[in-house]
This record gives sequence, structure tokens and C-alpha cells, in this order.
Amino acid sequence: MNKEDFNEGLIGFLNASPTPFHATKNMSMMFENAGFKRLIEKEKWELQEGQKYYVTRNDSSVIAFTYPKKEKNYVMVGAHTDSPNLKLKPNPIIKEHGVVKFGVEPYGGLLLNPWFDRDLSLAGKVSYLDANDEIQETLIDVKKSIATIPSLAIHLDEMANKERTVNKQTDISPVLTTDDDFEFDEFIKWQLSKLDILDVKALYASELSFYDTQDASFVGLHDDFIASARLDNLLSCYVGMLSICSVEADKPMLFIASDHEEVGSDSSSGAGGSFLENTLKRMFSDYDEYMNMIRTSILISADNAHAIHPNYPSKHDKEHAPKINAGVVIKINANQRYASNSTTISRFMNSASLLDEKLQNFVTRSDMGCGSTIGPITATRLGIETIDVGLPTLGMHSIRELCGRDDAHSLYKILVAFKN
Repeated sequence: MNKEDFNEGLIGFLNASPTPFHATKNMSMMFENAGFKRLIEKEKWELQEGQKYYVTRNDSSVIAFTYPKKEKNYVMVGAHTDSPNLKLKPNPIIKEHGVVKFGVEPYGGLLLNPWFDRDLSLAGKVSYLDANDEIQETLIDVKKSIATIPSLAIHLDEMANKERTVNKQTDISPVLTTDDDFEFDEFIKWQLSKLDILDVKALYASELSFYDTQDASFVGLHDDFIASARLDNLLSCYVGMLSICSVEADKPMLFIASDHEEVGSDSSSGAGGSFLENTLKRMFSDYDEYMNMIRTSILISADNAHAIHPNYPSKHDKEHAPKINAGVVIKINANQRYASNSTTISRFMNSASLLDEKLQNFVTRSDMGCGSTIGPITATRLGIETIDVGLPTLGMHSIRELCGRDDAHSLYKILVAFKN
């Protein structure tokens, strides 16, 4: 796939995936179109060699894999479906001072200031009781800009440009309407009715998140960049999804996109949970065969990397400061916050060099903290050789992030051609 088609598809995927639920649904549809057969965890599996399969958990994590007849030394690609956002509280309605507001809770380590004065919509999963007294679940996406978080005028905050702080409880409630008769349940039922779901006896629970309605787009004098919400880490999800859809069924490859990475991965559908291990043990029921597969495979953990910020270069180690559109980043940390080691780095470098693809190294400043990824978590749980890589990004964890138009396509080419 050429770079132009690749990036157009990326923008479409970003716009269609406002939550992990939507991202997982979109990837599942892509797998179906590429000939992958769906598996259900609670059912018995009858795997056939030479076929391709996918399975989801919690509607927010997905695994896709080939099942070759001969080789079993897998190239695994790991990413995560979640991004920092504002999640709706269970009892969200606040009516005061002439407006109706929504109570929200920050999810993950998000930059709060960029959420002010943006056009916001709402999406996620809703559970309800239908006319047959059965619990059903469905995804909704309001799409329309229904709320905003207005900034406090500078006349009322003389320190705004000096030391602006944000209180997570009182300062970030999105303003919805001046209609004091607004009822949340009726609003949700209205959204369900637009999906032709009319038999709602009772609304139960929901997992809904606000998102910026501005579409992903090319930015820059020569369209140098791609700007979008949720680049961390839908960018890697798209690359991993497209990579496994581009290889033949006889190449041992697996892709996993897990939820809840931004809050530590400790959940049934997170990388700290059992999803991947359960799947692999069903693929390889013989323990010796399973261990042989683990010790001959490699996991490529793909999560965005910090590009050097041109206005804050002192925040980076100048010898390990990746640039946008200068190649995929290998992430290294002596304290094992990243799982890369000399063995896995060498294998990745070799595969990239065969394609003439550029690589960069990232090491955080020794006097600054370092984020982590699913890489060390999965390596610890499975005992699989792992490398952490990423695509250079600016504005990470903001409501709108920035990446290069070249780097994701470069990683895609490396993954498709990777020789294990």
C-alpha cells in the first residue's frame, strides 16, 4: 500500500474511532473483510491450520492472528485502544447557574488545558433492558457538538497566562444546554432510537466519553504532519491492524490491541490481564509447543514516542531526541520501563535495514521520569522477547496530537516484512 492511501485510511480510522469500543469494532470489521474468522471466548475453538482468526474481549480489546501449518515463531505486534479523555460520571447531570452541565472524571494522564473551548461530542457503550427482559449492549456516537468547557475570561483570572491550574472536580464540567427540563435518560433513549432501538424498558449502565469533534487532518506547509485526537495510540492500532491484514496466512503473525493502558493495564481486557495468554494457550495446548513458540517469537510493542519539542529542546536528551518524519523510534530505558534489549533491538534494526528504513533512538533525560508501555507488562507475563518502538509525536495526551505523515507508513513496511 502506498503512503497516500495508507494515510487517507488512517485519517478515516481516527475519525470513526472516538472510543476504544468503536476502535475495536472498526478493527473487527477490517479483519472480517480481510478473511479473518471470528472466535468467541466462551465457545469451544476448533482452529484449522492455514486460517486467520480474531477474538475480542469487553468490546474494547482485540487479538487477530494467523494460524500457519508449519512455522510457529510469531511476530507479535502490541498496541492499546484507549486514550486519555473525560469520562461521564454515572449520575452526570448538574443543573445550576442557568445551565445544565455534565459531571466528568479524567481518564488517564490527560493535558486538561487544551480541553477548554472545544466543540465536544459524546460516544461509548450503553447497556439496557429490552422488551424481552434481556440485557443488551450497543455503541452510540452522538457526533453532533453538544457541549463545551468555556474558559474563565482573563478579566476574572489575572494569572491565567502565568500559572493556570485546573481543578478536576470543579473546572472541567462541559456545559450542555440552558434547557432546565433536560433529562439524561431521555437523551440516551433518543440516541438509541436513532439506531432503531425502540424497545428500551430500562437503561442500566453506560461507559461514555467526551471527544473533540474536529476531524483528523493534514497540517503543515507541505502537509508535513497529521493532527488528530487519540493518535496515542490509535496510530499504532491502525499500523498493526493493516500489517496483519497485509500478510499471507502462512506467515505467523499476531496483533493485539489492549484497553486500559493509560491507567496501568490492570484489567481483564488490559495487557496486565489474561487475554493474550489465554488466547495463546488455546492456540498451543501442548505446554512444550507453547513454550517453544514463546521463546522463538518476538513482541513489538508499538506506542507513540516523544518527538523533540522545538520550543522546549531542554526537556530532551539531545543525543536521543527523535524528530518527526525521521523514522521509527526504538525506546530504551535502563530501568526496564521499556522492554527493549540488545537482542530485540538488533533484530528490529536488521529488518529495517533490509528495507532502507530509518530508525531513531529515544532515551529520556536521566533526571526526568519515564512513562511505560504494554511492552514490559507483556514480557513479564509471558516471558517473550520484546522491543518497544513508537512513532514520534508532539502534544502527547493533549486533546489534539501531532505526528508525521511518513513515520507510520515506515513502521507498516517494517512490520509486514519483518523476518523473525
